[in-house]
Amino acid sequence: MSLPQPRADAAALVTGASSGIGVDLARELAARGHALILVARREGKLREVADELSAAHGVRVEILPADLSEREGRLDLLRRIDELGLDVDVLLNNAGYGLSGRFIDLEEDRQEQMIRLNVEAVHHLARALAPGMAERGSGAILLLASIAAFQPVVGMSDYAATKAFVLSLGETLHEELKSRGVTVTTLCPGPVKTEFWDVAGELEGNLNPKPMWAKADKVAREAIEGLEKGHRVVVPHAPVKLASIAGRHTPRSLLLPIMKRAGK
Repeated sequence: MSLPQPRADAAALVTGASSGIGVDLARELAARGHALILVARREGKLREVADELSAAHGVRVEILPADLSEREGRLDLLRRIDELGLDVDVLLNNAGYGLSGRFIDLEEDRQEQMIRLNVEAVHHLARALAPGMAERGSGAILLLASIAAFQPVVGMSDYAATKAFVLSLGETLHEELKSRGVTVTTLCPGPVKTEFWDVAGELEGNLNPKPMWAKADKVAREAIEGLEKGHRVVVPHAPVKLASIAGRHTPRSLLLPIMKRAGK
């Protein structure tokens, strides 16, 4: 199991490819010679990324603007991919966003939209594309979770819950699909300097101290290297690895009150 070799009739599908980690994931694959299908809502931003990557690496880059939080948008995306005549050998399920705030104070519509994008879209695209990979006996899927997947997060309850779903799904698919030649890796970064925080808002208190922050290009590089090696889970950046261990193993009766006090 590893990242499939580039081929003329196949491409890597990267969601959330207009900014942040998604752009750097696309750069990593383009540098390895993979044709790309870039997906996000902002067509102008996608075009800028596509022009950069095709010029720098000479690869085919298609852009397919879509709102993945809506089922109709996802179905239309899959139809347009079929029309391109390309197999999706690599799926980088990166699109998603977070919301900071107390559960009952957040805008309900935004909460539900986030759950549709972070959970339903991830499941839908993986379910649609994994069977073809398994039939061909080759493929790779990267699911973007978060360090938040390892424990409940006071002040980001919905977001942490969505990422716990992604982590659980990814670990299970890793085991189920490896015998079919399909690598499934779940990426669990800590805080990364991207537009994510413009949407999510800053957490109260000091839950993301300076040593925890990482750069998007470093996170993307570790993610693709982990995918190439067939890793089940990738937690980039040493301080985040330590925090993930604490999140997984600290009793909730101790962890939750600490997080609540830190958020005040």
